[in-house]
Amino acid sequence: MDDPKNRLKRRDFFRNTASRVLDPLTKYIADRVDPPPKREVLRPPGAIAEALFSETCRRCGQCVEVCPADAIFPLVDHFGERSGTPAIDPSLAACVVCEGLQCTHVCPSGALLPVLEPHLIRMGKAEVYETLCVRSEGQDCTLCVDRCPLGEVAIRFPGEGPPEVLRDGCVGCGVCEFYCPTTPKAIVVHPS
Repeated sequence: MDDPKNRLKRRDFFRNTASRVLDPLTKYIADRVDPPPKREVLRPPGAIAEALFSETCRRCGQCVEVCPADAIFPLVDHFGERSGTPAIDPSLAACVVCEGLQCTHVCPSGALLPVLEPHLIRMGKAEVYETLCVRSEGQDCTLCVDRCPLGEVAIRFPGEGPPEVLRDGCVGCGVCEFYCPTTPKAIVVHPS
């Protein structure tokens, strides 16, 4: 019968041997693989310039907690120095341009500055990919315009085809992207 002490010694032997072989191989591969590119992230309303955002944000989560749409979430670890900072992914949940824009008023660090009027939000701009839009095929979809919290000030239909985003009116909330029924999305918000 096997002595339990011998099993532990064997297990440690194999664990140590595997570690001695695999650790240098893992380091070798990691040193040669390019780090993933920094992803574009959409920040909540009132965000200061991206270059200062990560160092200013305290990662306290107050903006996440106060968001009535549950659209704001902290970035995960693979975002490096930006991890823990608030972001919005409009394909999952968009900023609904809520009354009072509370996320901009609860930030203690100044990473999000108070915004008093919805038209002053500058999160990004929506871009229409006409070839993906079902209206290019003659279908009668109006979700992006119907659901936009700012309405035809931000997006409208100039005729029969795809919508037109009005550069001075679009605040980049992402509602149009969220409700767009196509995959991939025919309208996408890009950060400012």
